[in-house]
This record gives sequence, C-alpha cells and structure tokens, in this order.
Amino acid sequence: MKRLDLLTELQKLTPPERLALIEGALQQLRADLETPPPTLSAEERTRQMATAAKALLADYTTDAELTAFTALGG
Repeated sequence: MKRLDLLTELQKLTPPERLALIEGALQQLRADLETPPPTLSAEERTRQMATAAKALLADYTTDAELTAFTALGG
C-alpha cells in the first residue's frame, strides 16, 4: 500500500481510531529501532565492501576532488 493510500484510509477512521492506530505503529517502530541489526559475517562484510569499491572505482580514479591528496602520497 502506498503512502497516499494509507493517508486516505486513515481519514476514514474516527480521531480516536486514528490515534490508537498511530500509537500502535509508534510502539512497533520503537521496538524495531531497539532491536539491534543482524550482525554480518566477515565474509559478507568483505563482499559488500568489494561491491561498493567496484561501484565507486571510476569516481576514485577520475574525480579531481577525490584524487587531489594522492600527490601527497608520493
């Protein structure tokens, strides 16, 4: 369901019903935020880093703002 659909459906509820629904959603959100994210294995972390590095390779080799400090490494 899209956000606009949700808002449209919320308008059909009475204010007390909307409040109860929003309070329930907030409780779920708080519980989700308190749950620590799953820990990645070292292998999975390495795979993700390699994928990110490949995606940014062109930027690292051609973007003057990113390569300016390579002259200092000499």
